[in-house]
Amino acid sequence: MVPTLLATAVAALVRSLAALWLQRWNIGAPAFMVLAGFLLGLDTGDTVESALNTHVAQHVCEIVLAFLLFIDATEIRGGRLWGTSPRLVARVLLVAMPLSLGAAMLLGAWLFPHLPWAVLLIIACVIVPIDFAPAEHLVRDQRLSARVRSVLNIEGGYNDGIISPVFLFALLLAGSASGVSTPVEALATALTQAGVAIAVGLALGAVMAWALDRAGRAGWMTDQSRRIAVVLTPVVTYCAAVQLRGNGFVASFVCGIAFRYLHRVLTARAIRSIPRLPPAQPPAQPPARASTVLTHDFGLIEDVTALMTLTMWFVVGIATVVTPELGLSWQAALFCLGALTLVRVLPVLGSLTASPLPRADRVLLSLLGPRGTTSIVFGLIAYNQLPTGPGADTVLLTTVLCVLGSVLLHGMGSDTVIRRLAPTPR
Repeated sequence: MVPTLLATAVAALVRSLAALWLQRWNIGAPAFMVLAGFLLGLDTGDTVESALNTHVAQHVCEIVLAFLLFIDATEIRGGRLWGTSPRLVARVLLVAMPLSLGAAMLLGAWLFPHLPWAVLLIIACVIVPIDFAPAEHLVRDQRLSARVRSVLNIEGGYNDGIISPVFLFALLLAGSASGVSTPVEALATALTQAGVAIAVGLALGAVMAWALDRAGRAGWMTDQSRRIAVVLTPVVTYCAAVQLRGNGFVASFVCGIAFRYLHRVLTARAIRSIPRLPPAQPPAQPPARASTVLTHDFGLIEDVTALMTLTMWFVVGIATVVTPELGLSWQAALFCLGALTLVRVLPVLGSLTASPLPRADRVLLSLLGPRGTTSIVFGLIAYNQLPTGPGADTVLLTTVLCVLGSVLLHGMGSDTVIRRLAPTPR
């Protein structure tokens, strides 16, 4: 364990020291960390599978996912739940995403007929959510229209939170230690856990935002302690929800939404309450904006989440070593190719039919759907909770192939797609 941790830390350190230099060669953090993990895995390949399938690995993945869901819910630009194009977002999240889940299950049923439908649903939940870790530049690329960037940003922030209850429902049904045996029991358990999670997430998100505001007004905090308080918020929320037998992932996601909204409102109100100086006495510095304060408060948690993301990509590199032992086949390769293309492209294009978006923007939305850290964490959690056998092996295999394929297809090929479909900056 210690050599693996050392190798992970050294790889992340090297990438941090050479981040700009690597970007010049179009080598992103995922590609670098995957390569480093792969090289380590070659040396310890006989212990990789056992290391991944442990309670420690499962709990680490759960905490990472709690952070990801919280930060995704707080990163939506503009502070609006559905951005500036709510109808487009609703089409993509509420129409295209369920269709993609169904398409992934149908494709899986054809290529993996031996797997039960609950495992197929788990695999669909792993490969459908998009995440911009392999192609971070996409949501900032000015060649894309503002509406396309907004929809991609919100979809990437919300799709994992929306899918996580479905993912846990499928795990309850497919897992050997869940104690449920029928879909009705699994659904009832999942709904009960989600109800507890929503209540916990809303309550703690609001309480933490209020406490941060009151402590700041009273002068009880330093800048560092404010940032630490934000980092601890998803940890407290996840653990509290699990302790109350709720869904910790849903709680973290809902907490992020509530925390961000109330924190923005209270921060804006505090800034407006600052007395204005007469024109003859201009302030030494311009008054802070709510967005600036929010960026400052969320800086540490974004850095922590980025470090966790690097670790997950390193784990993918290690897992790549054992994929041949899991039964690498043409069916798995074809499934992942379809998952990265048709499973997303057709539902998104169908959901955007008759929308005000130009045809080129619709195609861009359908093609720019990278898979990343969310798929990795979902896949590793499922691999640890499923009984040892073909189901768990197929989940791990499709996870690794999909995220590696996305690094190649979206991380390195997205620029070509944008250049051809959106040739002029907008």
